[in-house]
Amino acid sequence: MKLLSVNAGSSTLKFRLYEMPEECLLMKGQYERIGLEGSCYSLKVGEEKISSFADIYSHKEAVKLLLEHLLEYKVVSSLNEIKAVGHRIVHGGNKYSKSIKIDERVLLEVESISPLAPLHNPAALKGIRAFLDAIPNACNVACFDTAFHQTMDEETYLYPVPYEWYVKYDVRKYGFHGLSHKYITEQMSKILGKSPNLIICHIGSGCSITAIREGKSIDTSMGFTPNAGIMMGTRSGDIDYSLINYVMKKEERSLDWIEKKLNFESGLQGVAGMSDLRDIDRAYEANEQKVVLAIGMYTQKIVDYIAKYYVKLDGKVDAICFTAGGGENDSIIRANVIQKLSCLGITLNEEKNNDTIVRKGVEGIISGDDSKIPVYVLGTDEELMIARDTYNLCK
Repeated sequence: MKLLSVNAGSSTLKFRLYEMPEECLLMKGQYERIGLEGSCYSLKVGEEKISSFADIYSHKEAVKLLLEHLLEYKVVSSLNEIKAVGHRIVHGGNKYSKSIKIDERVLLEVESISPLAPLHNPAALKGIRAFLDAIPNACNVACFDTAFHQTMDEETYLYPVPYEWYVKYDVRKYGFHGLSHKYITEQMSKILGKSPNLIICHIGSGCSITAIREGKSIDTSMGFTPNAGIMMGTRSGDIDYSLINYVMKKEERSLDWIEKKLNFESGLQGVAGMSDLRDIDRAYEANEQKVVLAIGMYTQKIVDYIAKYYVKLDGKVDAICFTAGGGENDSIIRANVIQKLSCLGITLNEEKNNDTIVRKGVEGIISGDDSKIPVYVLGTDEELMIARDTYNLCK
């Protein structure tokens, strides 16, 4: 079965075309700056890479161009060969605990949840409707980034605010990066041969830490929005909410202004003046003091959540896992985190840590032989997770 895995952002559309169930990747690509000046695309078919500028005024046009490219590069001879399309939906609210086939009711419910993810859900809906129009006979599936965390209990997901806010407005912790955490959990289940207890560190531009008990999410650092939890590339993570009103009054600014500051100009960017971990690492090795400070803060926030979840799992942790761009490839961040966990009997094998770079094809254990908890580095694959869920529902 030929199956598309699709991730639509506010101005982007990423895709992969798989042959399932073999999980053979036939083509991948992304369309960027949709509806903006300078829109462009990049594709990869086998070892061939293609990129170009193009006028892409809407998600519908991006989908049309994508399907034209599938035909042009002969990965399909007819669009009828595409039997299923899986779509990443950032927010499923409290309605969805697993992926689901898309019908009109699902579309209406995803639309009703859109105020909880105003940049992401509307874009995903545009992408879904475009595929429904273009390939009407394909089976379409919604895969929710929040679904994996629906196993959290009420004591964990509720906030200590008026309970009626939860009843009236669905104010609660949802958690995100669920497709990534689910993928890593499944991989570790295969490696360990059981439903494991894990602490998963998804460290990228956005970051989240999740506690897994017997293969299920019991707590996660992101909350009502992805701005909660640890310090990130440009997001603040957890802060004292009172500073919002305080700074707004001092600066005589609007709520929109401070939301932009906390989402796009905080975290590593706010402290170090940069957010790309490659730039951060170079400046850290050059001993630039603001960057050294930022790394210290950043890694301490990660350690705080690992320690919290270690206790929540009663100290019964089968593995700590690093994944996503930073977790997979940044040996400096990983080393700093593990060194701060020494009181838990966790040790680092420096040589393995330096050699383990997922983008170079190297995964595995980076902890010392005497470490009380093994530390793994694994590549995540949200698109493949979407493809698997979609195949299982549409086969």
